Amino acid sequence: MKKAGKTLVGACALAAVLAAGCAKNGAGSGDVIKIGVFEPMTGANAAGGAMEVEGIKLANEMTPTVTVGGKEYKVELVIADNKSDKVEAANAAQRLVDKDKVSVVLGSWGSSLSIAAGPIVQDAKIPAIGLSCTNPLVTLGNDYYFRVCFIDPFQGTVMANYAFNNAKAKTAVIVQEVSNDYSVGLAKYFTDTFKTLTGNENCVLAVLNYNTGDQDFSAQLTQVKSLNPDVIFAPGNYTESALVMKQARELGITVPFLGGDTWETPEFIDVGKELVEGATFSTFFAVEGATSETAKKFLDAYRAKYNKEPAAVTALGFDGYNVALDAIKRADSLDTVKIRDAVASTSGFDGAAGTVTLDANGDATKSAFIKTVKDGKFTYLTIVNP
Repeated sequence: MKKAGKTLVGACALAAVLAAGCAKNGAGSGDVIKIGVFEPMTGANAAGGAMEVEGIKLANEMTPTVTVGGKEYKVELVIADNKSDKVEAANAAQRLVDKDKVSVVLGSWGSSLSIAAGPIVQDAKIPAIGLSCTNPLVTLGNDYYFRVCFIDPFQGTVMANYAFNNAKAKTAVIVQEVSNDYSVGLAKYFTDTFKTLTGNENCVLAVLNYNTGDQDFSAQLTQVKSLNPDVIFAPGNYTESALVMKQARELGITVPFLGGDTWETPEFIDVGKELVEGATFSTFFAVEGATSETAKKFLDAYRAKYNKEPAAVTALGFDGYNVALDAIKRADSLDTVKIRDAVASTSGFDGAAGTVTLDANGDATKSAFIKTVKDGKFTYLTIVNP
């Protein structure tokens, strides 16, 4: 009996260890639900990733638990660095679904990185919610990828209209980061709309390319100077875009620069300094437009914690987390397919950066805010509704 007692105790201990291991690695197991945060924490896009993570962490601090089936679960954030690299992005997403057993994935800054992760979350049947990845290919044909931001066709249309109606431009030159899906896509949608507005198939005088990480743009800018366009549309990563503009001004090019949401980072102004004054771009959020109760709560909490104003993508990070929790609650299940279905049915969700309603492609229909750099600060100009 004594020997049998020891065997029984040993078996129970072993079972407890195994159960603890399963709880640690299983999605929604034990008293924890894991949400994967898939962002560039290092590399060329690290500043953007950090701003989105700020919003996600703030949301998690404000709502750290979720109730499923009458049981309260702690929400644990698992941050995976995709290192601003497409190959690393796929590896990071694979770790989140295979090793960390997350129930939802949030991210990523950078459409190329989100696109790279798409097949992985789809195969694993884990819903992913993009925060600021605007390229249509992120969600196209992938019923497990969604997003809380507007998409490039809208953003490109907004900036083409701004060029034509506000800047009174009849001609443009495109300077695009050809290795960046976001930049190439946005340039295309701007071009298509600008041609329609001007009624001139030749209104885009040139499309000039550079690669991520380039630092010398003298060849492209020499050509820009010779063409003398009314505006330059140059969507791209904040560092390269600031360098393009800085070098253009140093060459005596005074043409207005227009771009997209990636410009709204402190590093854009840090790199370009006074030479990026007047840069005008579309973005997702402005304090001046934050009138809902959720927006006010977000702003109060963010200001109290960081003692500064939030970036637009920080508000999107906040919204992405809360959309995920709302879907988990409505699914009332830890089954990731049921959570996915609940995300897909999101409608009229009150977010910090506006109301979130997802269409059949999983894309949000949202307003765009136009900002410019004035006196070294991002300054609100206007709002454009879809």
